Amino acid sequence: MHLPADLRTLLEAVRRVGRPRLVGGGVRDWLLGQEPKDFDIEVAGIDFETLHRALAPFGATNVVGRSFGVIKVRSATNAEYDFSLPRRESKTGAGHRGFAVSPDATLSDAEAAARRDFTVNAIAYDPFSDAVIDPHGGQADLRARVLRHTSAAFVEDPLRVLRAFQLAARFDFSLAPETAALCRSIADTFAELPVERVWSEWDKWAVKSIKPSRGLTVLEETGWLRHFPEIAALRGTPQEPEWHPEGDVFTHTQLCLDALVGLEEWQASNDARRRMLMLAVLAHDFGKPSTTEQAERRGQLRWISPGHESAGGPFSETFLRRIGAPFELSAPVRALVVDHLAHHHGQTEFTDSSVRRLARRLAPATIDDLALVMLADHGGRPPLRSPETLARIDQLRTKAHALALENSAPRPLVLGRHLVALGRAPGPEFKALLDAAFEAQLDGAFTDETGGVAWLRNHLGQH
Repeated sequence: MHLPADLRTLLEAVRRVGRPRLVGGGVRDWLLGQEPKDFDIEVAGIDFETLHRALAPFGATNVVGRSFGVIKVRSATNAEYDFSLPRRESKTGAGHRGFAVSPDATLSDAEAAARRDFTVNAIAYDPFSDAVIDPHGGQADLRARVLRHTSAAFVEDPLRVLRAFQLAARFDFSLAPETAALCRSIADTFAELPVERVWSEWDKWAVKSIKPSRGLTVLEETGWLRHFPEIAALRGTPQEPEWHPEGDVFTHTQLCLDALVGLEEWQASNDARRRMLMLAVLAHDFGKPSTTEQAERRGQLRWISPGHESAGGPFSETFLRRIGAPFELSAPVRALVVDHLAHHHGQTEFTDSSVRRLARRLAPATIDDLALVMLADHGGRPPLRSPETLARIDQLRTKAHALALENSAPRPLVLGRHLVALGRAPGPEFKALLDAAFEAQLDGAFTDETGGVAWLRNHLGQH
């Protein structure tokens, strides 16, 4: 494993007094052929004070907790590394935090690794002998792309089920049947989890997934899908086979999510945009379970879901609150859900006015964001591919770019100061006048401030 020079120096110092091992996700990522981003070091054969003294000369140290045996070191290059002692954990109470932790420098590699959640995270690396230490068969599970619990103590921490959910999606892993069974046995402990920890795992799923459908499969296999009823309701909700040969709404949503992460624009986006788009695609059909019915169309009974876009808006907000998402996600996710079929409704051609109004409704999301949701929705119907639908999405984006609205909503050109300049005193009528001016602007009555003032004069009867 390639190690930063400053970390190598720290390891050399610690080696003189203890037995350092790299552990956890950094080793897993390296064995998967990825560049490790986090380096966690576990040091055996040493007490806490000796470890602290060995590290202190190399940078500021933050003793996270003597009881946990963890020290954070910020090196001269401003990199941060976690050094810890091997530790035992015993269940003392309910929930994710109900553990007694006791550092134990005498633990063997196998004993120290046994407390970790999955075998793929229980692999250690000796940087001096270049040896991989794998007492629980994690490398075989990495090759098989399987998440398997390390020990029966897995059931003591319900958060590990949600870790399985996001890890399966991040690395395209499946869940071992025996681990799924353990997860089912603790399904009732979900309520013990603090909502901020629930959000932490959903956030990793939303931002880092390469196969997000895997995460939903894990929730279903473990019986934990019932804790997210907006998603659970999608399973078994039928769709018209002519338009959705892939199956029910749950399967369609999985395919849409996988289509989204396959888009180059999503991959190139920052975390905030990835998060918003993933949650919007997840929620885009939340309205279908409550609106789906059979109706006669062209002499045949067909499944339809009239108005499911607008019906899905409230469900998306309820879901985001349930998983502890930041409040600022509610408005853009809801807007993208409600308008995800804008390319199928209305006139045959996008007008300047309709695109301006769409951009206004979406804010703070954008038309380019909406286009990615539409493309993901279209990609979730294999093997169907509609050139007409793709053309409509392209027309929308082209029009938005021509109006400079692809990444922003239109801003009012006529403001209160213009009314004051025309002799109007601030009062209750201001809002109605400004609203009327903005509506006229959206309709294309004027396109700049000068035109807006001229329109306002005419509207007020001032010539």
